[in-house]
Amino acid sequence: MFIDEAGISVQGGDGGPGKVAFFINKRGPCGGNGGKGGNVYFITTSNSTDLKKYTEITSFKAENGQMGGSNNRVGRKGNNLYLSVPTNTTVIDTEINKEVVLTEYVSSVLICRGGDGGLGNSSFKTSTYQTPRKATPGQKGEEKKITLILKLIANYGLIGLPNAGKSSLLNELTNAHAKIANYPFTTLEPNLGVIDGKVLADIPGLIEGASTGKGLGIKFLKHIEKVSLLLHCISVESENIEKDYKTVVEEISRYNKNILSKKTIILLTKTDLISQEAVKGKIKILKKLNTTTLPISIHDWDSLEQLKKLL
Repeated sequence: MFIDEAGISVQGGDGGPGKVAFFINKRGPCGGNGGKGGNVYFITTSNSTDLKKYTEITSFKAENGQMGGSNNRVGRKGNNLYLSVPTNTTVIDTEINKEVVLTEYVSSVLICRGGDGGLGNSSFKTSTYQTPRKATPGQKGEEKKITLILKLIANYGLIGLPNAGKSSLLNELTNAHAKIANYPFTTLEPNLGVIDGKVLADIPGLIEGASTGKGLGIKFLKHIEKVSLLLHCISVESENIEKDYKTVVEEISRYNKNILSKKTIILLTKTDLISQEAVKGKIKILKKLNTTTLPISIHDWDSLEQLKKLL
């Protein structure tokens, strides 16, 4: 199952406590300071494509610093913890609503600092206080609640109602192997394919009321927020293609109106199922929307080539 959101807690390592110790000849204190706790970082990786592992384990902590030693030895520093996430993951500190997006250019971020080590008794020696017998504990590491949100990196986004032919088109244009069948919600998670070095994303079908949680809802629309072109698929089998178009547009608008400002091409799909005259009639209806419309069928090589040229 594709997981694109997760909530976790992270904490820097605690600082090690200071040491109370004296030189064997009793000539003074020699307790060393504790080691600093490890920091927590998020880093990008190409070996991960979703956030599933952060639903299996949800609490993470860096290593604690070690206690100081005798003879003024400082305790060992705790190891840093590096949490890997896919490129283009947004890391959000939920308490202060601060976020950073990890990309190929910003590949790491320090999220929690480890606590400082405590002071050993040698740190408390003064000219009038020659044999201090106190040390301090290490400080606690920073602790935060984090939300992770992954947005797929795609150049083109296929949108439309269920059974509009999106997955079939993705398979035909790319080397993807998206599951297809003639029933609603065959696509339960986004599928990706590559065409001429550009990524094409098939976004699971929207239905009327998706913005209120019906069907699969609108949770996958985040993956087309950054695409440069929307391919709006509408099946010729529809009895009301204008309504189909407006249904999808309305649900997207309720999620993020900025998506609708992107360049859009309407793909009238499955044109092999009706006559050419009927196809022309449906295209005439869609022309009222002032959007480029392209009739297409996975069984029509010329129409596929025309789409490739447009892309």
